[in-house]
Parts: sequence; structure tokens; C-alpha cells
Amino acid sequence: MSSNTNQPQVRRRRVFYIPGYDPIHPRRYRELYRTESRAQADVSGYEIAISPKSGEGPYGWHVRSNQDGADVDTDIEVLVWSDIVRESMSNSIPGTYLQLLRTAWIYIGSGVLWQLMRLRKGPVIAALYPVGMLMVQLAVALGTAMVAKALIWPFLGWVSWGPAFLLAYALLRWFRKIDNRLFAYYLMHDYAYSARLNGALPAELKARLAGFTAQIRQALMSDVDEVLVVGHSSGAHLGVSVLADLIRSGGLTEAGPTFSFLTLGQVMPMVSFLPDAEELRTDLQFLSEHPDVTWIDVSAPGDGCAFALCDPVGVTGVATDQKRWPLVLSAAFTQTLSPERWQELRWRFFRLHFQYLCAFDRPGDYDYFRITAGPLTLGQRFYGRAPSKSRLDQPVAKNRSVRL
Repeated sequence: MSSNTNQPQVRRRRVFYIPGYDPIHPRRYRELYRTESRAQADVSGYEIAISPKSGEGPYGWHVRSNQDGADVDTDIEVLVWSDIVRESMSNSIPGTYLQLLRTAWIYIGSGVLWQLMRLRKGPVIAALYPVGMLMVQLAVALGTAMVAKALIWPFLGWVSWGPAFLLAYALLRWFRKIDNRLFAYYLMHDYAYSARLNGALPAELKARLAGFTAQIRQALMSDVDEVLVVGHSSGAHLGVSVLADLIRSGGLTEAGPTFSFLTLGQVMPMVSFLPDAEELRTDLQFLSEHPDVTWIDVSAPGDGCAFALCDPVGVTGVATDQKRWPLVLSAAFTQTLSPERWQELRWRFFRLHFQYLCAFDRPGDYDYFRITAGPLTLGQRFYGRAPSKSRLDQPVAKNRSVRL
């Protein structure tokens, strides 16, 4: 098992995709891959097609591509935890406001919010957005209720409080109903889930990650040229934990396929900075030193939902002299998207957070479909690349404890 760049070209590949905090069925990722790969192939001049997956195992699809004169077969599988996400989002409206208070206290009381503000402002604003939006919704509901009470008080007296309360609750229910446009509840549940144990992994998620580890270990024993794990958004730090556990348990062998790790639009500091995220910090440090895996981290300053170009190992303060990874690179949206396309997308913050999985009309070195379906391993594709000059890698976190 090696990440050596002198490997022969890839003919067969297994890809495991770990989504972020997403309650939607994984078929959305298949459809996204189908439409966007076709668009990128038209721009870049290669052939690519997907077909249904055969056999048992996680939800996925098969990709057949011809790039640079080579035929490549790829099986892509989604490591699903959307059921856990849905369960965590089942709180009532009062429960969500309780989550808001608890989560705000965790980040503010621990000082982590001020540390995060020393990094990129975009994701901090994104983290504060659901707090502000939910408070605005509460203020509108209560204000409307007070006006209604004042209007009907002359007729009903103290009884008017009842209809006023029902009106306030109806407004809050309406706000929640249209959250597919506002994303306030969604983001609040996301941040609350990561922070509820001060950065420690919830038991149900830890058990699911153990299953992911077993599935990837099985793939590493198969007859393929590369096993590539892709972690997007919150899935990036889950991938770190999965890979660290797999390597510690002896999941890599010299005779096995090349092992690669790609993180996209990561938000790791939101978790790794928290007081009880000791396990994640330990995994970050361990994985950053390991010679038998290639770890590339891609983000873009135009993605306001990610800690763009922040080396998660460096800013967390767990880098050692043996640190090798990750190689931090920019997807450079303002350069890889045409001015027209950039203007179309620049204010669609959540869509931009998924741009890493989509087509670019002015593609540069980063091309998701060349990485996942092309003839080069991840290490070969970025061999010799220097990290982005704009990366942040100076320690910022105050909580830096790791397990010895």
C-alpha cells in the first residue's frame, strides 16, 4: 500500500463519498454527478457516463470514462448518515430555540467563537446567521401577537392573550414551513449537532463511522488501483476520523491499492476548536503525519460556508515536525468560473458550497470528475504542487489537547 506518484495509470477505482450534514436521500448526489459530469465532459472534451450500481453495499453508481486515451471504471458509493441527520432535526420549535441558547453558550462561553473569527469571516457569519434569523422570527411573531392583543383587548380583555399566543405560534410554524428557503432551522440543527457534546462524537455517529471504516477496509482488499475517500463539508472531519481508525487498525497493506483522501469545503475548525474534540484533534495530527495516504484539501474563498484555505491541522494547533498533509489548494471560483457564471452564483451561498461537486466552465487543475473518474491517482494529479499561498496554517485554537 502506497501513495507513491510512480504508480501505473488507474483502470479501476472505488470512491467513497461522505456527505455533510444533509437529511436528503443520497440519490441527489447520483443525479448531481450525472448532470454535472456530463456538463464538465462537454467543456473539457472527455467521455463520461454513469449506470446503476450492481451488487450489495452502500448506495452508489458506476462510472465509465475515457480520458486522455484511457478507459477507467469507477464505482462510487455514498456513506449514508442522513437518517441520523433527520433524527437530530426532529426537535419542536421550542426545542430548537433551546438548542440555539445551548449552542451559543458553548461557542461563546468557551471562547471558541472569538478564535474562529480570527480565521475566515464567511463561515462565522454563516454560523451566526441562524441565530440572528431565528431571533428575528421570534421578534416578528411576538410583535405581531402584541399588536393583535392590543386590538382585541377592548372586546375580550385578558382572554385576548389566548388568540395572541396562538397567532405567534402560527407565525413560528409558518417560518419553519418555509425553512427550505431560509435555512435557519437547518443550520441551527447542524451547528447544534456538532457542538452538543462540546466536540466529542455522539455515540450513534461513532457507531456509524465504524461501519464506514469496515466498508473502506473491504475495498482496500479488492482488485482496484485506487481507493479514494471524499469528505465534503462536515463529512470532511468525519472522513478524518474514519481514515485514522482504519490506518491504526492495520487496514493498509503494501500490496493494496493506492489510498487517497480528498476533503472539500471543510468546516473542521467549528468542531476541532471545541474543548472536548480531543479525539478529532488526535486523528488530525495522526493523519497529517502518515506517509501511506495522500490527503488533498480543496476549498475556495468564494465559498462563504467553508473555512477556505485554512489548514485544519495547522490552525487547530496540532501540527508536528512530521506533518506531511494536507496539501491545501484553492478551487479559485473567480478564475475557474466565467464572469457570467460567477455573477449568477456568487450570492447563492449554499449552491456555491456544493460547487466542488459541479462543473466549471473554465476548469483549472481541480476537476472533480477527472479526480474521481480519470486515469491518475490523486497523488499523481497534484504531484509537485505547492500549497496555496493564501492558506492559513498558524495555530489559532486554544484547545489543543490530544491523546497520547
